[in-house]
Amino acid sequence: MKTRYILSMGELKRKDNSIAFKNEKGWNYIPIEGVREIYFFNEVSLNSKFLDFLARAGVVAHFFNYYGQYSGTFYPKDYLISGDLTVKQSLAFVEKRLMIAKSIVYAIAKNLYEVLYHYYRHGNKELKPFLDWLRTDIDKLLEKELHIRQILFIEGQIWSRFYDSFKYFLPKDFLMYKRVKRPPNNPMNALVSFGNTLLYTKTITAIYHTHLNQSISYLHEPREARFSLSLDLSEAFKPIIVFKTIFELVNRRKLQVSKHFEKKLNYALLNDDGKKIFLEAFENRINEKFKHTTLKRLVSYNRAIKLDGYKLIKFLIEGKEFVPFLLKDKK
Repeated sequence: MKTRYILSMGELKRKDNSIAFKNEKGWNYIPIEGVREIYFFNEVSLNSKFLDFLARAGVVAHFFNYYGQYSGTFYPKDYLISGDLTVKQSLAFVEKRLMIAKSIVYAIAKNLYEVLYHYYRHGNKELKPFLDWLRTDIDKLLEKELHIRQILFIEGQIWSRFYDSFKYFLPKDFLMYKRVKRPPNNPMNALVSFGNTLLYTKTITAIYHTHLNQSISYLHEPREARFSLSLDLSEAFKPIIVFKTIFELVNRRKLQVSKHFEKKLNYALLNDDGKKIFLEAFENRINEKFKHTTLKRLVSYNRAIKLDGYKLIKFLIEGKEFVPFLLKDKK
């Protein structure tokens, strides 16, 4: 199943069993079979008949505005519904929220360690104190009895120190100084926001194809977003998919501030060429396959997101420990 990106203005409609898209170059026809999700990054015209076509095919559609900010998702009617699982998800929020939230923060720390260790191994010895903290201190902190605000504080400290470490291995043009989201204020904040949103929407699509209820989450407050469980399950994959993509593009100079960001917006927005480069690298990364240690076969990171959903279901139904995907387990 493939992801389709619509980057130009145009018109969309159904033509038999295909998606018909018209832009300045003419009509393009995409068979609906095999399409998993569609991303819209420009203005398009479509009608309810087309949305019904997507819904019947189970295709999720994600919409972004001109500034690359997430507008919303067209989420087809659920076809995998389990009232029993929803009850168990709700009970787990009351009784086991802290356990699940700790597991997610633990996975963030371990995966960040694996990503940064690559740079330490290649001469960036300044990273050692942070790596030691991730490797040993986080475990000890999470072993304590904590309430959810304390767990969120630890998570915030992890990300804050991670952003601060960029000065050791990224060019000056892409240092962050401070995380600013709405709207981003510099090239790195723009890349992080764009990448995190792409991963979040990929996770929405992955969970759509499970029996999980998207609105019941554990690390993030359920009221934080309509799809708050996607915020939870995407966290462990941010270091692997979002940040490895960014670091590779920046350090190999595939993305450059002067060439791939909008000057009139203080370089805080990718231009069209920059978006294309990022999307291609992001797709390559999320579809990269590795040998799964449990399944003993090749799976992609995209598939691993859905497998984390299944792990959560096993935890809820069978009580099997929930440990989100860890990068070290693929070796």
